[in-house]
This record gives sequence, structure tokens and C-alpha cells, in this order.
Amino acid sequence: MADGEEPMAVDGGCGDTGDWEGRWNHVKKFLERSGPFTHPDFEPGTQALDFLLSTCKVLVIGAGGLGCELLKNLALSGFRQIHVIDMDTIDVSNLNRQFLFRPKDVGRPKAEVAAEFLNSRIPNCAVVPVPYYCLWAGLYNCKKMDKWHAVLYIVYYLVSSGFLPLPNQVNFPMCTIASMPRLPEHCIEYVRILQWPKEQPFGEGVALDGDDPEHIQWIYQKSLERASQFNIKGVTYRLTQGVVKRIIPAVASTNAVIAAVCATEVFKIATSAYVPLNNYLVFNDVDGLYTYTFEAERKENCPACSQLPQNIVISPSAKLQEILDYLTNNASLQMKSPAITATMFGGNKTLYLQTVASIEERTRPNLSKTLKELGLVDGQELAVADVTTPQTMLFKLHFTT
Repeated sequence: MADGEEPMAVDGGCGDTGDWEGRWNHVKKFLERSGPFTHPDFEPGTQALDFLLSTCKVLVIGAGGLGCELLKNLALSGFRQIHVIDMDTIDVSNLNRQFLFRPKDVGRPKAEVAAEFLNSRIPNCAVVPVPYYCLWAGLYNCKKMDKWHAVLYIVYYLVSSGFLPLPNQVNFPMCTIASMPRLPEHCIEYVRILQWPKEQPFGEGVALDGDDPEHIQWIYQKSLERASQFNIKGVTYRLTQGVVKRIIPAVASTNAVIAAVCATEVFKIATSAYVPLNNYLVFNDVDGLYTYTFEAERKENCPACSQLPQNIVISPSAKLQEILDYLTNNASLQMKSPAITATMFGGNKTLYLQTVASIEERTRPNLSKTLKELGLVDGQELAVADVTTPQTMLFKLHFTT
């Protein structure tokens, strides 16, 4: 600090309360006067700010690129009681845009470090990191329904944000990757999951390293070849890196814009001062700047978003071959080479896949097994992919007695 320079409030001159004079003037301008955009039922006053400072609680899930920006925005907007959850630890690659972290924090939990940084930087801010296992343990141990109600009613509003595509949040079925790729991500996943262990381009037993440029370049080139076979466009080096590392190589400015929109919506909902967004906003900065807000409505029988399963009535003693015959011979389906997957024991199990020789050989014995022998139960859902369908279809088994 230079000689004669006045200390800032955040440097220790804020007293016991941490609320120096004029600290919340920027918030009061929205809450203590009306305007052309205020909610028609909103009455200006001090109550809304008091609610933010002393009562309102916010849970932020994720402390990465968007999460860092959002946590900072909320804390500076008057939200003091903030809980944050993130299962991830800090990696060197995060430091270019996740500004709450420093090189000394590499390897530590993101939620923990983010909470420490904000609490030390912003007076009276109480950010609490929530261990992920504690959340699940709390839900799992709610034996009585009234306790479930207590948990569920805590969540009044959800403000969600994200990027498209989302390679870090999508697990594509093996049957789709192998037999009917439609997206550039499918081609990259094919090379990552099937070609890399088969060809071992950098020596036997060498694992794929998402931070090694040579590894990423190999995956990228092979993905381009795979994509050209199916006339799929959009495979880029940046996308390849994102899919392999299960991250999105995000741009810091885009993170800032999206986080600002989310923080604004949280502020509007918490204070009831303004009409919240209804209910979907798209931001695109690939070619100029473009935003569009609209109300997304769900069509109940839409196969893309509802994924309503079709029913298959069958005996539990029937063999998987009969399911395969049904899919290929049914007049409304007429599939050519259906790949069948079931969700069992918390994961996906490929029951039969014929487009990849090694997997077909391994799963062929399943065709002669009964559905009961395969561990399938009444009400079991099967995911089926085929070149004749634009996406994976769901079928629900109904066993006859």
C-alpha cells in the first residue's frame, strides 16, 4: 500500500459486521425503488435485502468454470449463506479460467478451495463446501417419507446452465458408438474406447493421457477417419480434447456471460423483484453474439425428450434370440442389426452387438440364454440401437405368467 493511501474496507476496515457504509448501494437500487421492469406485485423496501443477507440459502452444484463465476457473482450480490458441491479436484488445466484457484491448490477439492477463497476475500460471506458423500448419505438414510418431504421441499427453484455439446456428462451406449454413429463425439469415443486399446499406438500398456498432445493428435486423426466413413462432420482437435478429458475447453468470457445470467435469475427469484426468465435461454457467440429466450414445453410422447419405452410382452423363459427376432421381423420396426443393452447393477451391460466382431463373438452365447438367465426382470428396460432408427429406442419387458 502506498504512503497516505486509505485502506479499503475489504482490507480490514469494515468493523464487526462487515457492512461498511454504501456496501450494498448497488443492490438497493434494484430493491428499494420501482422501475419499468419490476414485478407488478413487487413492493420496494428493505425487506428483500435483509432476506438476502440473513436468511436466503443457495446451493451451487459445481465449482468449475461456470461455478467459480457464479459463486463470485452470488457472494457480491448479497447472498451470504452459500453451499457448494463438487466431486472434482483442481487440475493444472483449470487454472486458466477458474480464477478462485492457484497453482498451490492443484490436487485439492474444488469446493473446499473455492469456499476458502471467497470467505477470506468477501467479509461475512459464509460459503460452505459440502462433501458429496454426505449429501448421498443424508438422502439414503431418510427412511421415513416425512423426512423425504423435508429434503425435497428445501429445493424451491432450480437455475441450471451448461454448454452444448456436453461430452463430460454423456455416456454413449456402446451399440451406438460401434454400429450407428451420428455425432462427432461418437467417432471420438469409438477411437478412445475401441481403437486405442486394440492398436496401442504408443506401446503396449501405455494408457491414454488426455494432457499429452501426441495422444490427442492420434485420437483426432483416427476420429477424422471414422467420421469420414459415416459422412459425419464436426470433429475438431478442441472437441477431441474435450471428449477424451471429459471436459469442455471453455472460454472464460462465455463462462462469465452464462454465470451472470444465472446469478441474475437467482437474484430475481430470491427477491421477487423481477419476473424470472420463462424458461430457456440460448447464448451463441460462435459467429457474433446471439441470445434467444423462449418457453420450452415438453411433448409427452416425444421420443427425443420423453423416451417413452415400447412394451414387449414375453415369457421370462424366452431366449434373447426371440427378442432379436421380434426387433427384426416386427412390421413397425424392421431393424437390420439391432444392438441390445440393459442397465443392470448401476451400469450398462451389452447383451448383444453384432457390428463389432470381437464384441459379437463375446455376446453371441447370450442369444441362447433365457431372459431370466440373463438377469432380466419384469419391467426391465432395454436400449436398442440400429441403423434404421435415428436414436436409441427403449423397450420395457412385461413378463407373462
